[in-house]
Amino acid sequence: MQDSLKIDWLLFFDMVFLVLASILVLNSFSPSLFPLYLVYILVGFFIFYIFARIDFDIFLLFSSHLYLVSIGLLIAPLIIGQVTRGAIRWIPVGTLSIQPSEVVRPFLLLFFAKYITAEELTPKRFIKVVIVLLIPLALIFVAPSLGVAILTGVGFLGVLLASKIEKKYLLASVLLFVLLAPVLWFILAPYQKQRILSFANPGLDPYGTGYNSIQSMISVGSGKLTGRGLGEGAQTQLAFLPERQSDFVFAATAEELGFMGAFLILAGLFLLLSRIILVIENASSPTGRSFAAGVFLVLFAETFIHIGMNMGIVPITGVPLPLISAGGSALLGTMMALSIAMRARRTF
Repeated sequence: MQDSLKIDWLLFFDMVFLVLASILVLNSFSPSLFPLYLVYILVGFFIFYIFARIDFDIFLLFSSHLYLVSIGLLIAPLIIGQVTRGAIRWIPVGTLSIQPSEVVRPFLLLFFAKYITAEELTPKRFIKVVIVLLIPLALIFVAPSLGVAILTGVGFLGVLLASKIEKKYLLASVLLFVLLAPVLWFILAPYQKQRILSFANPGLDPYGTGYNSIQSMISVGSGKLTGRGLGEGAQTQLAFLPERQSDFVFAATAEELGFMGAFLILAGLFLLLSRIILVIENASSPTGRSFAAGVFLVLFAETFIHIGMNMGIVPITGVPLPLISAGGSALLGTMMALSIAMRARRTF
């Protein structure tokens, strides 16, 4: 059930560039991550290679099974999960830990892409797909992981937009989101509400809920054109900037490598997104196009939200920068999604 190896080499080498950039900056301000983080990287490239040998139609053949496996993996942390800072998102695997909500996203997008494009989307099928979507979203949300839940919903929207869907269903999806927004506010954790409230004016609580945003903006601005140099960032090295290896890796990078370093990383991410657009334009099937669109929208949203919250223009939600932030599960999920999307392309 394997096919010949087909790789978009420009996408692959761009991915290698971004991972090497990640190693460079993470080793500067979070050297304690290594050598363990290298294990995630090696596993990620191995999975990318294996998935690049599997035909896209084979993934679709098992999409329903992958959905059920995904639900099982999302339930697992609630039973055997590792509690970290009040969240139950990780499953310990030896010395490693896996966050299922990040890893299963490509499988969920595969399932929805096939389901939506397999037949005409009638009102009955639309209601079914919404129910089937709410199950994993609810499991991700109770972890709690608001950022991951949002990104999964964004990926579903990408799948929906790329399919031949009647506008009334798209409008219904938007209305559903608007109606659920007030309900969502009441079920948010207190710290999540505070993050949203402090976004409007971080200065109201500079040593509390506004602290992260203020320190992040200071870090970005202090890097100027060429940066302070690796290992020389005051905000980063003196730990004024929190979560510098994950949620605020862009701010830490901008401080130490300046505008030039940040620009190179943005250029690499732009090239990555452009290669996925090429897949969408040359997809082997409507299902492949929908899946690639979902992957594109997730990576675009991750990039926009992460940089936006690092620069104080969107609320802080804990979204990683693709292939740059330290997060083994996010790295594995991204590499899986890129490899599967690459196989959805008709020609190379």
